[in-house]
Amino acid sequence: MPVLLLLVSVAEQAEMHLVTMSERVAVLRDKLEKGILEKVDHAFATGNPENRVPNTSNIAFEYVEGEGILMLLNECGIAASSGSACTSGSLEPSHVMQAMGIPYTVAHGTIRFSLSRYTTERDIDKVIEVLPPIIERLRTFSPYWKDGKPAAVDSFTPGFS
Repeated sequence: MPVLLLLVSVAEQAEMHLVTMSERVAVLRDKLEKGILEKVDHAFATGNPENRVPNTSNIAFEYVEGEGILMLLNECGIAASSGSACTSGSLEPSHVMQAMGIPYTVAHGTIRFSLSRYTTERDIDKVIEVLPPIIERLRTFSPYWKDGKPAAVDSFTPGFS
């Protein structure tokens, strides 16, 4: 009988740890999104803002290519991904983004950040610091961006934000 009680106690502790860790990661995810979206115009978090996993943030940046973002983030020591995991290696935008009605040109600038229990607040601060200048730099090369604003192209307004 004492062994059974010990197992239940360990399982309960593990469950509490998972809940606490999920809450901590969700706070970091929210900080990441808020920090980026406050500094970068024509960007939005995709998906349902309430009903989603705590460790993933998917942000769409209009008028830039995701591959360029990833290359410059990598130079800063930041790992992220573009598209979906099941289409890695493909230059096509995520079929999920397309199914959500996100235009092809916007879906190409979508970046996914995956957080874990090892993600620190310092990691989040670094992304918030280095990402806005990366987006600004890449937009200077975009045919859809001129003089710091969209060049006669309608901006996309997501229906889920």
